[in-house]
Amino acid sequence: MDGLNKGLRKVEIAVRWDPSPAGQPSTDLDLVAATYAADDPHGDPAYVVHFDSRSPDGTIYLNRDSKDGQGFGFDEVMTLELERLDPRYARVLVGVVIQQRPAERTFVSVVNPGLRIREGYDVLAEDDFGGVLGATAATVAEFVREGTGPWRFRPGLRGFEGDPVTFTRTMGAAGRA
Repeated sequence: MDGLNKGLRKVEIAVRWDPSPAGQPSTDLDLVAATYAADDPHGDPAYVVHFDSRSPDGTIYLNRDSKDGQGFGFDEVMTLELERLDPRYARVLVGVVIQQRPAERTFVSVVNPGLRIREGYDVLAEDDFGGVLGATAATVAEFVREGTGPWRFRPGLRGFEGDPVTFTRTMGAAGRA
């Protein structure tokens, strides 16, 4: 019955956190997605989507962006329309970056963080970043396909220590076999 499996089609990644305590600088988490070409799935990203950007074809976009965690529910929401993604792409990696201005932060200092990945009403993964408390960024999801086959989800939280620019440039190298 594998031939009937359409795989993942439209996925939502959502992150939430509470505002910083009074007198503390705001905490700003950002969702980022990097898309990789089929002929180099662990090389440099073909493009990166983050705040103030979207994929060239409009298949990956940020629905909601927060700079301080104030609001109800999830503060950052990104949509990946995998079924529309060009066949030349075989891998999409999604991460969460903590902005390091005005103060350096790791996940241990983020108040009540949470992650949810779902397709429609089906929750694919949930996490609280407890496994990466010393990290400044983390990959949270990997979506892969072979050729024009169905998209598959590979869960897993991997922490990163360093600046956001280096993270987005190198986040895909972690899966090299």
